[in-house]
Amino acid sequence: MKTYRPYEPDQMLLLPPSIKEWLPAGHLAHFISETVERLDLNAIRSAYEREARGYPPYHPVMMTKVWLYAYSVGFTSSRKVERLLVEDVGFRMLAANNRPDFRTLADFRKRHLVALAGLFLQVLKLCRKAGLVKLGHVAIDSSKMKANASKHKAMSYARMNDEVERLKKDIRKWFEEADRVDAEEDALYGPDKRGDELPEELRDAEKRKKKIEEALKELEREAKEESKKRREKIEAMRQEDRKAARNMKKLPSTPRPGAQKNFTDPDSRIMPASGEKTSFIQAYNCQAAVDGQAQVIVAVDVTQSTTDYDFAVPMVEQVKANMGKLPRKATMDAGYFSAKTVRELEALRVDPYISPDRHKHGQAIPAVSRGRIPRGLSAKDLMHRKLRTKRGRVVYAMRKAIVEPVFGQIKQARGLRQFLLRGLAKVKAEWTLICATHNLLKLWRAKSAKAAFQAA
Repeated sequence: MKTYRPYEPDQMLLLPPSIKEWLPAGHLAHFISETVERLDLNAIRSAYEREARGYPPYHPVMMTKVWLYAYSVGFTSSRKVERLLVEDVGFRMLAANNRPDFRTLADFRKRHLVALAGLFLQVLKLCRKAGLVKLGHVAIDSSKMKANASKHKAMSYARMNDEVERLKKDIRKWFEEADRVDAEEDALYGPDKRGDELPEELRDAEKRKKKIEEALKELEREAKEESKKRREKIEAMRQEDRKAARNMKKLPSTPRPGAQKNFTDPDSRIMPASGEKTSFIQAYNCQAAVDGQAQVIVAVDVTQSTTDYDFAVPMVEQVKANMGKLPRKATMDAGYFSAKTVRELEALRVDPYISPDRHKHGQAIPAVSRGRIPRGLSAKDLMHRKLRTKRGRVVYAMRKAIVEPVFGQIKQARGLRQFLLRGLAKVKAEWTLICATHNLLKLWRAKSAKAAFQAA
């Protein structure tokens, strides 16, 4: 008769007396718990200390640990976190067997979202103290992250105008019909009604018309701002390259017929998917500056723009604001290149390596011919020559190994491909929280590797 290993589903077990012993030493949940105890949570705690009445809330330190752990392992849904607080040992250990419901979890994140995002700087300082940030080489890149909205819920400027006109006609028609049958309405609605209430479909149409008109005004405002920025850029280009400026087409101050606004998340935009320029998604453009020492994110931002060239200098300046000093070198792809950007980075004494042209994935930059640099070269030609030197090719090749894997670790390894929150301000805070947990994971792995090396 075949012998099997013992299997007794009804066997009573005696769990360890300490809930912390449910997980092995060095587990991520233990690291999150110990790290949060070291962080300054006064911005969260103070909100409760001012409340004199009400039922005692869940401990803010426990709730912070749960949410940081959730984002670290790729869960952003409060309903999923509620389930994991019952089913997952790591969550149960961090919550000390507390089981807040999804509404409580969601309300905590909503109430303290800015404070949770503010932990990014504290975690970054811990990374620097651990020697994971050197600022010798910072690579900057962007990735399109799906918004919590469908692109099918967007409407173009031209269609909005057509829809407003159609709704006006429908509303006028319904009013005319209401006047014609006014006598029958008394009998239809009964004595407790005035008989002049608008029908449900009319009320919905009025709401829809109002919403579309608001979207039209927003598109017109954005078009005027874009036109102003375009004129300023053309004027700047005239000063350095009049021929290029003459070839630029002036943008009209009214929205393009195809300009769209989404009704679910109006702040999001239709953008080409990262890596798939032929497909489009309703998204935000997420920026990250990554240090070359250990792929720690040192600056973050979220924009509504599909292009990146305006964000190179602000991202470098944010690195200085976060870390107290500028990086020595900064590498970026062609989306960030402009003569103005190169000049401003050099004025900050940051050595820029920015490709003026897009290259196919894996395509190597050709070597430069030796000899004296010709006079009168444009900023684009000078950058071409710089990237084709032996040093330039080596430095720029490092960009892909520094910043691009970070987006893969966030999107692919952790599964964070779409924002849960809506609106630019909330999305910025959520992206900052995602990047803070990325840095937490880097710190945890570095400490785990160090402990393993010392034990060997």
